[in-house]
Parts: sequence; C-alpha cells; structure tokens
Amino acid sequence: MTAGLMRPLAGLIGRVMLHGIWIAAVLATAILAGICIGETRIPAGTVWQTLANNFFGAGYSLDRIDQGIVWNYRLTRALVAASCGAGLAVAGVILQSLLRNALADPYLLGISAGASTGAVLVTVAGLGAGAVSMSAGAFAGSLAAFLLVALLAHASGGGSGSRGTAQIVLAGIAGSQLFNALTALIITRSASAEQARGILFWLLGNLSGARWDNVTTAVPVAIGVTLLCLWQARALDAFTFGADSAVSLGVPVRQVQALLILCASLATAVMVSIVGSIGFVGLVVPHAARFLVGPRHSRLVPASALMGAIFLILADVVSRIAVQGQVLPIGVVTSLVGAPVFALILVRRRSAR
Repeated sequence: MTAGLMRPLAGLIGRVMLHGIWIAAVLATAILAGICIGETRIPAGTVWQTLANNFFGAGYSLDRIDQGIVWNYRLTRALVAASCGAGLAVAGVILQSLLRNALADPYLLGISAGASTGAVLVTVAGLGAGAVSMSAGAFAGSLAAFLLVALLAHASGGGSGSRGTAQIVLAGIAGSQLFNALTALIITRSASAEQARGILFWLLGNLSGARWDNVTTAVPVAIGVTLLCLWQARALDAFTFGADSAVSLGVPVRQVQALLILCASLATAVMVSIVGSIGFVGLVVPHAARFLVGPRHSRLVPASALMGAIFLILADVVSRIAVQGQVLPIGVVTSLVGAPVFALILVRRRSAR
C-alpha cells in the first residue's frame, strides 16, 4: 500500500523538478542574452568568466571595464527586469482572476499610478520625514488607488458581466488620471528642474539605476508573490467562476481576496518604486500564458511569471539597441507591444459576444 502511494508521489516530484530545471534553463538563457546584448556587445565567455570570478573566485584575467559592466550594470539590470516582469505578470493574473475581468492589470486599474504618486510623495515631497521608505510609500499609494477604483466601480453600479467590466475599466482610467495628475502636481511644486527631469524619465520606466540593493529587494518579492499565488492556485481557479462558486467550494473568500490584493499591490509597489511605471505587462503576459498553458492557475501562474520575466528582459534589450547612442524608457517599448495586443483583446471580446 505504501509503495503504491509512493510511486505517484515520486512521479509528481520528478515532474516538478523537471519543470523547475526547464524554467531555470530558459530564464538563465534570457538573462545571459540580456547581459551580452547592449550598447557594447560582450561575449558569453566573458560573462561566464566574470560570474565565476565573483561567485567562486576563479581568478580569470579579464578587462576591468568589461567585468564592471557585466557584474555591476548588465547582470543587476537583467535580474531586476526579470523580477519586475514576473511580479507584474503575476499581479495581472491575480487581478484578472479576482475581478473576472480580462482587461484588469495594475496599469489599467490605476495601481501603478497610485504607486508612482506614493513614491514621489516620499522622495520629492518628503512625506514621512525620512522614516518612510520609497517602497512603503508606493505600497500605500497602490492600495489607495485600488480602493478608490473599487469604490468608483461600486458607486457607478458595476456588477457582473460586460457592464461590470466596463465600469471597472472606466473607474481605473479615472483613478489613473487622478493619481497621474497628483504626481505631476507634486513634481511641479516640490521638485527642482534636475529632479523633475530624472523623475519624469523614471516614470516612463527606467532600469538604468538598477543595482544590487534593488536586486535583493525585487527578487524575493517576485519569488514570494509567485509562490503564494501557487499556494492559492485552487482558490484562484474557484474565483474564475465567481465568488459564490468559491464559497460553495469552501474558499474563505474575504480572507483570500484581501491576501491576494495585498500581494498584487505589494508586487506592483515594489517594482514601480525601483523601475517606475511600466504598462501592459500585467495585461499582455497572462493572456499569452493562458493561450499556451490553459486557464488552470497551477500552470498559469509559473508560466506567467516566466514569460513576464523574459518579456521584460527582451524589452530592456530592445530599449538599449533600438536607437543608437540612446536608451529608450522601457515603458515605451512595453506600450508599443501592449497597446496593439490590448486592442486585439477588445476586438476578440466583441466578436465573441
């Protein structure tokens, strides 16, 4: 009897390990590409030798400039991009499942705009007198934005179905505009000309300032949010059919909703505080992952995290090589990809009715 139970368990562990190895290999390849490709191309051999020197003390003789670019610029940038892509994609999965809205994502629902306002309040206006971190301010702003959008959608009579979807999206647009206006007002009144230029570039999405302290913040948050969503995968499956169905399946609806919304807000706030507001990742990536692996969240969550990480690494590479001698804001690249996909989703939803 015990041997009969152990065989399926061993098979499950083997499949999980195989999938984990495959995901790690794909992600490592994407990170390697993000390190090698840029304003100056660096051979993969130089990258491996730099990593061996820093991790294992291998003692390879390398040009100090190349070694500095790989270790202190390209690697940190690729790791932060991967973490931000994964975190925003998983946040999109959470919001689309809880709201039963295919158009929900942190950018469209105003959560990114609220996080930007909170971060600017702390860094420019000096809110908290240094006792509040930029990430904490962004987290508070993201929660405030979500609550405002939820209240607006409820007050306007948003319910289930297409009317509810439209009301949530319209409320999100209104919330985004309000918090974007507040951010502009704070910058205009409190920032110097040099600060204003830096903040405006950061708000469009900027990975140039990614350093190791950002890596130690972004990576644990992305991994933690992904693992928590995997833990709640069955609850997310239940929410796909509505809150009433989730209750009938024994899901503690209010507790799970609060936990997952906090996770989505935390992931968005931390990523926005590091790289600025990056749009459409949480909208486009979950739909692409759902198309490839189906709607079950035990597969959808890791697929979305992996695809989000790869998408943002590739977007960062494009931002560095698209215009010679200049680096585009990464939000410009994601919007150029995301806006047409958003239009395609709208058209497909209309034709499906």
